[in-house]
Amino acid sequence: MSKPNIALIGLGLIGSSLGHALKKNDLAAHVSGYARSAETRQKALDIGFVDSVHETAVETVIDADIVFFNTPLSVIKQLAEDIVPRLKDNAILTDVGSVKAGVQKDLAEILDGRIHFVPGHPIAGTEQSGPEAGFAELFEERWCILTPDETTSLIAVEEVTKLWRGMGSEVVFMDADHHDLVLAITSHLPHLIAFNIVGTAAQLESDTRSEVIKFSASGFRDFTRIAASDPIMWRDIFLANKDAILEIMGRFSEDLTALQAAIRREDGRYLEEVFTRTRGIRQSIIDAGQDTDTPNFGRDK
Repeated sequence: MSKPNIALIGLGLIGSSLGHALKKNDLAAHVSGYARSAETRQKALDIGFVDSVHETAVETVIDADIVFFNTPLSVIKQLAEDIVPRLKDNAILTDVGSVKAGVQKDLAEILDGRIHFVPGHPIAGTEQSGPEAGFAELFEERWCILTPDETTSLIAVEEVTKLWRGMGSEVVFMDADHHDLVLAITSHLPHLIAFNIVGTAAQLESDTRSEVIKFSASGFRDFTRIAASDPIMWRDIFLANKDAILEIMGRFSEDLTALQAAIRREDGRYLEEVFTRTRGIRQSIIDAGQDTDTPNFGRDK
């Protein structure tokens, strides 16, 4: 395929970053965009990460070779039902969602044989949202997981892979169910814990709550950054991946109970063993290039 026409359905952090990255790396002949809000569409056009914007998803994809769904998981099925009849033969659909098995099943029921779907998930993001939040470098030196199954067109997989690599990502392939289990522990459960801890702090008596905010150390501060993530997106993630998340939550609860018992019986040896093991995981993440060992995460203060 020569440089494709690409449609971005959803123009928030990921959609805008895709637009910037496609432009920076000269990967698309034309980038069209759609968002429900007229204000968002106009901002996208003014910023310049799209070449055109449209009032409906259907209008956005008329000439598209590749369509990215950058929306909450709960709306992808309806959007696909709307646009599939209007797509040209051999058009490719892909997405950026954090849960893969459900959307793969939903779209399999919609596709008519003319259209291909390559599920994707870039492991990249910030707590910011909206068209102003995007930047071209978001995906550089980050993983992008694709979860095609045995029915997925190899040509379509190759085209989507080429785009992600062109934007600087390292592409890996994974079974959809396995992806959802891995992300339940590496992303979904940590977010759930952050939402819960920050929510607990918010319910404290007003004097105590003000002190929690005033004296926030890096641990709580980092939880608040995670908990500031898009609430609609995360609502959909927890509902779409509930089985894997509940399984991991069960394991987490068992481990938390063991720690609680160790503290109660003053079992310092057990606590030190656990903390030594988890410290090793941190070093492994740094060694893998997924974070920095700069003191205080590179903060000035």
